Amino acid sequence: MSETARFQETLRRLAIVDEAFVGNQAGLGLDPAGTLALDTKTISLLQLAVLVATGSPGICLEWSTARAMSAGAADDEIADVLLAIAPVVGLGRVVSAAPDLATALGYDLGAALEEPNDD
Repeated sequence: MSETARFQETLRRLAIVDEAFVGNQAGLGLDPAGTLALDTKTISLLQLAVLVATGSPGICLEWSTARAMSAGAADDEIADVLLAIAPVVGLGRVVSAAPDLATALGYDLGAALEEPNDD
């Protein structure tokens, strides 16, 4: 592979959070090491909470949301992650994350905000 193609492939795989690539090339295992008392769904929701708390980019939030859903998390549980961590991380972090989580859940937040609300 040429040097140009290699850097392009590296950037592409990082941008899509290619789990195998990140694990093999960067040495970052994305699953917990060892056996934990926590179930997979709880772990994935905690990981999502940490990504929100640290201000991670949208693609990371979308990837983490997909992992949580694959582990059995419901849409309400994912949204509740924002409510649970808001007192600790602040309103700004959760407000910033909300559109990316909405996208990951297939919810068109932009369209919903444009519609008149009866409430």
